[in-house]
Amino acid sequence: MEAVRTMVIDSSRLFREGLRQLLAGTQFEITSEYVSLAEAMAQIERGFQPQLSLTEFEATDEWLGSLKAMRETAPESRIVVLSNTLAAQALAQALDAGADGYLLKNISLQGLTQSLELAMLGEKVFPTQLATLLAEGRANSERPMFRGGARPNGLSERETAILRCLVSGYPNKVIADQLQMTEASVKVHLKAVLRKIQASNRTQAAIWAINNGFQSDQPR
Repeated sequence: MEAVRTMVIDSSRLFREGLRQLLAGTQFEITSEYVSLAEAMAQIERGFQPQLSLTEFEATDEWLGSLKAMRETAPESRIVVLSNTLAAQALAQALDAGADGYLLKNISLQGLTQSLELAMLGEKVFPTQLATLLAEGRANSERPMFRGGARPNGLSERETAILRCLVSGYPNKVIADQLQMTEASVKVHLKAVLRKIQASNRTQAAIWAINNGFQSDQPR
């Protein structure tokens, strides 16, 4: 198991030390720690290139600017945001700024390592609980929820329904049952959705839907 050079950025020394201990023995070897993203960026600008950066979320323009700068300066590095707050707005801000994932700090060790492995493979990772909160209308998001009217990217009514199903985390079989169509038809529509929104997989499509204010309600 090849070690992954990992950088941790968090204002809490206790959290940084705890994360170091938790990840000891895994492939994610913490080689550097920083109190702030700006401090970490100073090292990256000097040529330091971590394979993976784990950073706490801050809802400030300065933090978002630093995250964008990190994405541009270290394009090969994977960046995963760790947060105490489960909020669609925060997730959207982090992804818009260049993060490869957004996870909660109370995630299990197994869930964390599996998510980080996916991130290293180029997948976008985010909490599965977010879909549930969106479905219940309890997510803390300032973005307007899309319910109808003019559809972005030329999506059809059926395609928007499929997107809402993706946000809910439904597999193709459940989508087919919900929308009263065959699984083969679901696959055809899903391919069209991915093409229209320029997503490469259903996870990226779900994130795109969240970013664009799609409500995860029960399709009719």
